[in-house]
Amino acid sequence: MITPSSSRAVEWILRVAVAGEFIGHGVFSLQHKAGWFAYYASVGIAEPTAGTFMTLVGLLDLLVAVIVMIRPLRLALLWAVFWTFVTALIRPISGEPIWDFIERFANIGAPLALLFLVGMPKRMKEWLT
Repeated sequence: MITPSSSRAVEWILRVAVAGEFIGHGVFSLQHKAGWFAYYASVGIAEPTAGTFMTLVGLLDLLVAVIVMIRPLRLALLWAVFWTFVTALIRPISGEPIWDFIERFANIGAPLALLFLVGMPKRMKEWLT
């Protein structure tokens, strides 16, 4: 049975999970993790541009982590769902087994669950709350 206090605990568990994922991936991206260049190459992004993109994505990932920990804005959570789906999908696109996509469903599910927990917006401006 979900109670208000258990709902709050679940929210914090999901916030920490999403923030941890985005901090980890953000740091790897800022470090220009060597194995990730192949993902960019698979969609036609060459190494110099991929490095720049990794830096920008790394900073954005860290920003998402901070937002989720301070106040999980719906727009940031929507981005987190989208980005985790894209980063999971790039695995089979780049030639890795489909299982590398499937095993990342939890990465997609945590921000999606948190988005549903904080409530789907009824009006466009609620994406910013």
